[in-house]
Amino acid sequence: CNVGLNVRARSVEFRDSEPRLVGLLRTLAEADLGDTLRRVDALVAHYGFSRTAQHGYAYYGCDSGAGLAAYNRDAFARLRSDCNARRTVADTEYFLMLYVLVVHAFNNQMRFNAAGEFNLPVGKRDFNASMRAKLCAFVRRVQTMDCRFVCADFRRLDVESLGADDFVYADPPYLITCASYNEQGGWTEDDERDLLALLDRLAARGVRFALSNVLASKGRENNVLRAWLAARPRFACHHLRFSYANANYHTLDRTSPTDEVLVVG
Repeated sequence: CNVGLNVRARSVEFRDSEPRLVGLLRTLAEADLGDTLRRVDALVAHYGFSRTAQHGYAYYGCDSGAGLAAYNRDAFARLRSDCNARRTVADTEYFLMLYVLVVHAFNNQMRFNAAGEFNLPVGKRDFNASMRAKLCAFVRRVQTMDCRFVCADFRRLDVESLGADDFVYADPPYLITCASYNEQGGWTEDDERDLLALLDRLAARGVRFALSNVLASKGRENNVLRAWLAARPRFACHHLRFSYANANYHTLDRTSPTDEVLVVG
């Protein structure tokens, strides 16, 4: 979504197969920003979350290093329970509750169990000045764009409707790494092959594309992607040199190299 927000284009389509994510983005994009901020602030106050933007960390007996999880744990549990109870309604209030959950969740991530319930634990931060500024920047930007949010599998993309003036950016779950969006078989080798086949179809029609992916990580190799690239030397593969050594993830080895790539065709 960040790529689509920052690209210069006449129109942008944001596509994801997770309906709650698409619903949340639509809600934020279509509502009045002032009303959204008032309702988010009201939810924060109603459940009793910390407000470090007004009071700082010491007010809550916490510091920036340890974070706010201890203070916000009970409020987070109550909101999570209420939000999950409302999930079948899927109205504006549900999506704003979901947004406040994500703000206060571990690493600001989104994860649901098999029953469709949000199930991440509380995180270290709150709706601070930085999060507020990000929300405002997103809404203001998307409301100036010609864009739409589509909930659909990538295999349903109508390739025949695209041409040389279009550009497709694909950012799939990474096959050989684990995150909240590809746990429990959320992305398989068959999905990887289907996506690469879609990129082949785009290239055959003269549609430009870019793919974010990982070739190697923590001793694992993405052999599906590696074989595909080897057979297609016309596609440029840029190796991105970033370090995640300080990232706040539960991993035993933060130092082993990760070969993150951007493939352009």
